[in-house]
Amino acid sequence: MEIIIDNEIKLKEIDIDDANEIFDLIDNNREYLREWLPFVDTTKKVEDTLNFIKSVRNKNFEEREITTVIIYKGQKVGVIGFRDTDKLNHRTEIGYWLAKKYQGNGIIIRSCKSLINYAFNNLNINRITIRYAVENIKSSKIPKKLNFKFEGIEREGEYINGIYHDLNVYGLLKKEWEK
Repeated sequence: MEIIIDNEIKLKEIDIDDANEIFDLIDNNREYLREWLPFVDTTKKVEDTLNFIKSVRNKNFEEREITTVIIYKGQKVGVIGFRDTDKLNHRTEIGYWLAKKYQGNGIIIRSCKSLINYAFNNLNINRITIRYAVENIKSSKIPKKLNFKFEGIEREGEYINGIYHDLNVYGLLKKEWEK
């Protein structure tokens, strides 16, 4: 699967061949990413990234959640995809990360818009959430720019670097997106 967003960005479903480059991205941005992403400290070698990719890809297509590599101007710069998808209730969550030097180019907003369209138009999804640590100011801009609605705080919803963090929860319904 590949989604071409514009002349700068495309999303390509993550594959085993991406393991080395994705691991290098994580490793080269370790201090930056680890502040808000709990998986960074457990990703110590390429095999850890490879195991993650296998866990995503080893499901049959109907059961697999979409996880894509963000390619910006020909460079792999991050990962975005769906997680905790509940097909019975037609809902999912978007998760993403981006290498530090590519911040501020609208990459995540454009990537989210494309995945939201894809979920609502191709996957029979009715509800999408974005969760992020209350203290994560940069991530707070994303759901607001995409017109997600603030739904509340999930108390101590994520364990990062030995600390439980409250999470802001934002949701978007298909009917709200279509307006």
